[in-house]
Amino acid sequence: MAAYGRPTLRDLFDEAPTPHIAHPPRTHHRDFYLATDGSYRASGGAAPGDDAREYTGGLGVVIETRDGERVARLSVPNRAPDNNVAEYRALHLGLDVLAARSPADASVGLLIDHDTLAGNVNAAVLTDRDPELAPTHSVSHPPAIGLHWRGIRSRLRDFAEIRAARLNSGHNPAHPLANAPDQYAHVNSEPDRCVLPEAPSTAGDDGYPPPSRADRSSASD
Repeated sequence: MAAYGRPTLRDLFDEAPTPHIAHPPRTHHRDFYLATDGSYRASGGAAPGDDAREYTGGLGVVIETRDGERVARLSVPNRAPDNNVAEYRALHLGLDVLAARSPADASVGLLIDHDTLAGNVNAAVLTDRDPELAPTHSVSHPPAIGLHWRGIRSRLRDFAEIRAARLNSGHNPAHPLANAPDQYAHVNSEPDRCVLPEAPSTAGDDGYPPPSRADRSSASD
């Protein structure tokens, strides 16, 4: 089991929708899974963009192999002008860490609880893989993210396969790390690990959905 008694990131990815990209059974064999989250709070009831106020928040990152082995956790204080910027910064951080600890031909499943960001990631992946493909989703992001989107796009190209799944924040293992960096600062002292997943088994990789999805289909018939 992953941190906080939650299911492994692979289980969460398997059950979550992947905006703009089909989610066939073979996608359940990612080499690494990365969950990120960013939090934002303004002191004294400040409105987003009010530079005269103090902003607090954090960035949370959890990385696991498909076997459920933890590669890294981060809980970093961060000042962002709004929640959107915090989410982009968290993903950029997570991709940087994963790129440094994984082989270039790795396949990756991202878990993000931000609808627009997950959609932007998958749209960018589709465009990068096939530039002649007509985009089905226009990428738009807040200007305040600065160069973080450019950094994210660059990192997306570093992996052999990558796609983002959208999950609820309550199910995101990175959520508590982002929202309470003062309580989870100890995870930043965990030893650096570069864990390679075991070779995937081909058993059951026959085009059928995993049991959870098969059960849902049969129950609705």
